[in-house]
Amino acid sequence: MIIAIDGPAASGKGTLARNLAKHFSLNYLDTGLIYRAVGAIVLEKGKDPSDPLSATTAAQTLKNNDLDRDDLRSEASAAAASKVAAIPGVRAALLAFQQHFAASPPGAVLDGRDIGTVVCPKADMKFFLLASAEIRARRRVKELQDRGEEAIYASVLSDLRARDERDSGRSTAPLKPASDAFCLDTDSLNAEAVFKIAVETIEERFASNKRSGS
Repeated sequence: MIIAIDGPAASGKGTLARNLAKHFSLNYLDTGLIYRAVGAIVLEKGKDPSDPLSATTAAQTLKNNDLDRDDLRSEASAAAASKVAAIPGVRAALLAFQQHFAASPPGAVLDGRDIGTVVCPKADMKFFLLASAEIRARRRVKELQDRGEEAIYASVLSDLRARDERDSGRSTAPLKPASDAFCLDTDSLNAEAVFKIAVETIEERFASNKRSGS
């Protein structure tokens, strides 16, 4: 089974993906970490994450242990990730990594920005999570504060909106729901409610497929 989960930053896709992977005993990949790692490497070298050459070189030489860096959850890495993700060379370099992970037994749950449209267009189940920028900013502020980091709501909101514009407006693999994705608005739902809806949707889909013999 391959489950694809897409959506903007702080929409709850990471929490849902981890919960689904545990529930269905599948591997889990936070594809955003791949882009954060590339962004962090570019910043570490003192380069501009928007520079195609620097970013593509970092993506082509990315190693598995780069995903264990301590700085990948920082706001700097997150902002850099959104910039490198808009570069076609970066996306091409990282696509094979993600597809290999998804195809490995027993299956996987992947979350990101283009899983259902580009990385795993034939995924067994696709979700696209939605939430207003204001709600997502509040969630991100709480997340940062819980980690002991300073966070200003207005600054986080502005950053999220800028990231949304970059992710949705890029020419390569823009952020958008796959035509067959189940769209779920999480504004008024907590993580437990989102998980329950997702599990019910998946089980209903597979039960329907079994009845139809597909």
